[in-house]
Amino acid sequence: MHFLDQAKIYIRSGAGGPGAVSFRREKYIEYGGPDGGNGGRGGDIVFEAVAGLNTLIDFRYTQHFKAPRGGHGMGKDRNGAAGQSLVIKVPVGTQIIDDEDRETVLADLVDAGQRVVLLEGGMGGRGNASYKTSTNRAPRQHQPGMPAQEMWVWLRLKLLADVGLVGLPNAGKSTFINKLTNTKAKVGDYPFTTLHPQLGVVRHKAREFVLADIPGLIAGAADGAGIGDRFLGHIERCRVLIHLIDIAGTDPAEAMQVIEEELEAYGAGLEDKPRLIALNKIDLADAELAADFAEELKDAGADAVFPISGATGQGMDALLDAVISYLPAATVTERPDGEREEDDETPWSPL
Repeated sequence: MHFLDQAKIYIRSGAGGPGAVSFRREKYIEYGGPDGGNGGRGGDIVFEAVAGLNTLIDFRYTQHFKAPRGGHGMGKDRNGAAGQSLVIKVPVGTQIIDDEDRETVLADLVDAGQRVVLLEGGMGGRGNASYKTSTNRAPRQHQPGMPAQEMWVWLRLKLLADVGLVGLPNAGKSTFINKLTNTKAKVGDYPFTTLHPQLGVVRHKAREFVLADIPGLIAGAADGAGIGDRFLGHIERCRVLIHLIDIAGTDPAEAMQVIEEELEAYGAGLEDKPRLIALNKIDLADAELAADFAEELKDAGADAVFPISGATGQGMDALLDAVISYLPAATVTERPDGEREEDDETPWSPL
């Protein structure tokens, strides 16, 4: 399945049906009188967040959505049928944005099953029967029904994850998420092997959380360099970020500074999120070198450094212990004997 996190669509609600002008014509009834019914209400445009979707690719091929109009009124006091609402299903985490300024968020669907009526259908027009009074016994006026509402909107998907994974290209993020989850992210010895975000569920000490991996950032990403910073929106909702640094790559302190500057340039609160610095690929270096690089990162501003290996799994437990300390309280499981068992509270010890 192809990944698409932005799409522009046209939506239009249904117009209200016109009221009818009609008069009774029945045998043996001398004064028939008006019997034109009211028009039906037009259909609404409704957006619904559904679980199981993680892309907007369907909106690349279907871009126009029009709700049915209300039925017109008829004689014998028959009202027009109401138009059915058009329900547009989108992934959880989708934002609906006004096309005029590309900034105004009209709706933010963050819970499965959440619905929002974005455009209401037009009210049906009155038929001539509703105008009858004691002094106006044969009215011929009616209403045509309220017109439809229409607009262009942008759909922007921001994946919902508890933990975000950031770093330079080739920092080992794909290997890292493959090791911890069932994700089959592409791994290659060249930059930008990851071209779209990946999601995976991590299980650690009776806890579960969702991990999001985004394409690597480079200096100037905020200005469009590389893949740019458009995918940073997928980690805006994360509680904590893991910054992966390649011990065998460029200077680790410089690599950390590049990512910090790009997060600050992007804004949206990313620069204020807790970050865990993970010094990756320690299986390619000795312990002394890893300790020296960890000290350099601390001198550059890191609070704690976790030496890990995404390939072998070395040091992962300590990092994951730190991660879950930022997540909501752990669930309590029941033992067979009825006693309650809490998560293992073994302290983590970064360098």
